Amino acid sequence: MTATHTATYLGDARIIRSEELVFQPQEGSRTTVATPVSPEAGATWVTLHVARIAPGETWSPPHTLQEENTAVVFAGSGRLTVDDDSRPARPASAAYAPTGRALALTADDAGMTVYVWRSPLQQGRRLGTDPKFFSSLWDETTRLQGFAGTGQVSAEGRRAAMNFVFWPGSGSCQLCLHCGIQEPGETFNVHLHPDSDEAFIAFEGVGQMYLVDRWVDVAAGDVLYAAPGVLHGARNPHTGPEARRFVTCGGPTPFDPALYDAAGVSSEVI
Repeated sequence: MTATHTATYLGDARIIRSEELVFQPQEGSRTTVATPVSPEAGATWVTLHVARIAPGETWSPPHTLQEENTAVVFAGSGRLTVDDDSRPARPASAAYAPTGRALALTADDAGMTVYVWRSPLQQGRRLGTDPKFFSSLWDETTRLQGFAGTGQVSAEGRRAAMNFVFWPGSGSCQLCLHCGIQEPGETFNVHLHPDSDEAFIAFEGVGQMYLVDRWVDVAAGDVLYAAPGVLHGARNPHTGPEARRFVTCGGPTPFDPALYDAAGVSSEVI
C-alpha cells in the first residue's frame, strides 16, 4: 500500500505538533498515514511517516526494498517483520530494514501507531555485513553520556543519556535510531549536524525541544525537523516529586560520526 500525502513546507526548521498531522487513508484499507517530513516538503535526505495501522492490517512504507527503513512503535501492539523474520511489537519496539530487505508492520486487534524513517542510500555507502533487525528504545548496550553539545550554546550541567539503538556498530549504514532519555532536570545539549537532516520525535512525556534559537514546549507525538547546520536539542525542565522522564527518539540522516566520537565508539559500519 502506498502512502499519499500533501507536503507542508518545512523550511530549515519546524516543529510539527501531533494534532497538526494530516492522515491520509490508504487505498483499500482502514490504515491511515501522515508524512510530516519528506523531500517533497523540503527535507534533504529523510522521510518520516506516522502510520495508524488498523486492527488486523499490515502496512509497508513506500519503496521499502529500495531504501533503508527504521520504525518505532508509538502505541498499540502487533508484529514487526523484516523479510521473513518477525518479532512481537509493543510501544518502544524498533525495527531496522536495510536496503533490499522489506519492512512490514502488522497490527493486532487493538491497532498500532508506528513512526517510520526512510532514506535512499547515498552513493558510496556500503551495507552492513550482519545488521541487527530488531531492538528497543530501552536498549542501553551502547550509550552516549555527558554530551556537551557542539559549542554554540552553553552546555547544561545535568546531562541526559542517549541510547544508540540502530547505528553503524549494529550494521546500519546510513540511517540511525537514537533514544534520548531526559530525566527530570536533564538536557541533551544543543548541537548541530553539518551534513545531516535531523528528524526526531517526542516519544514519552512532556519537555522542551531547542530549535534554531529557543526552547519550545512539546509533548509525546510531536516531531522536530532541522536541516543541516540548524541547532537543536532536548531537555526536561520539570523537577519535583511529580516530574517524569521525557523521552525522544530519531536521529540525523545520514548518521553523524561526531556523536559516536563523543561516545568513544567507532562509526565504521560493521
